[in-house]
Amino acid sequence: MKPVKIIEIKSELGAGTRGASLGVDAIKIAALDFRSDYFKRYNTIEVKNENALLFEAQGSPFAKRIKGVYQIFDRLSTTVAETMKNDEFPIVLAGDHSTAAATISGIKIANPKARLGVIWIDAHADLHSPYTTPSGNIHGMPVAICLGEDNLDKQLNKLDKETTEYWEKLKNIGGISPKILARDIVYVCLRDYEKQEEHIIKKNKIKVVPTAEVRRMGTERVGRDILIYLDHCDIIYITFDVDSMDSSISKGTGTPVPGGINEREAGDLIIRLLQSEKICCFEMTEVNPTLDKENLMAENAFEILQKATNEILAE
Repeated sequence: MKPVKIIEIKSELGAGTRGASLGVDAIKIAALDFRSDYFKRYNTIEVKNENALLFEAQGSPFAKRIKGVYQIFDRLSTTVAETMKNDEFPIVLAGDHSTAAATISGIKIANPKARLGVIWIDAHADLHSPYTTPSGNIHGMPVAICLGEDNLDKQLNKLDKETTEYWEKLKNIGGISPKILARDIVYVCLRDYEKQEEHIIKKNKIKVVPTAEVRRMGTERVGRDILIYLDHCDIIYITFDVDSMDSSISKGTGTPVPGGINEREAGDLIIRLLQSEKICCFEMTEVNPTLDKENLMAENAFEILQKATNEILAE
């Protein structure tokens, strides 16, 4: 059993709605409200963010604040890699979901020869590039970053030289690109994406497990089937965006979407997935308490986090 290390990255440079950088502290407040000593029990490190850049010009409209995002990626990927090399299990608590690409980069830096499976529990595909994005928000791009995917077949935007250079830097953090393969991705509860992203999903036959399938088959069977699908991978990473849950629950997140799972289903599925010895990292992201009432989203997230941690330590 590896010791757990909590990695906090309170960044929201990649988001379009402000407030995700407060998500980690909102989860800590939820722990206090539950009278839990969770955040005293485990070794914790906070990665320096660049949120001060939110008060400055956003730069390219197709990759907002990409220079600052690159700095964060560099720090977080190094921290994740060092954690894994120290034989610790990283639990990443993040602001916006863009930094998931840095988490994956860190896993690959620590395990350069390993085939990495990705379980992406999220309402969104996050498969845009600066060439296709309708918003310019980098939290819509982390999967494309890790696939090394520009999606020029569906190009909408013309980039300036600096944006192109930093996009290439993001894709090549750790000197590895691509970091993952389309065959090694499973989306869970995906239900809100643009045609440019759909093009990549269909072209590469990326596996998608919709909410209806989770409901029909149950979390036990779905979790087992996902792990069987990724059995050829050496290690597996789970990222949990709280907007995977239904918008009736996930009010405290920047991009809520109807038709998601509930908090019990989310927790049960994550626990089932964590029973695999191949799971090497768990991440939780996109809690935004500024959009919430009475910190309910963070409370739901903390309950899932506690259960997940207990399962990781039960290995």
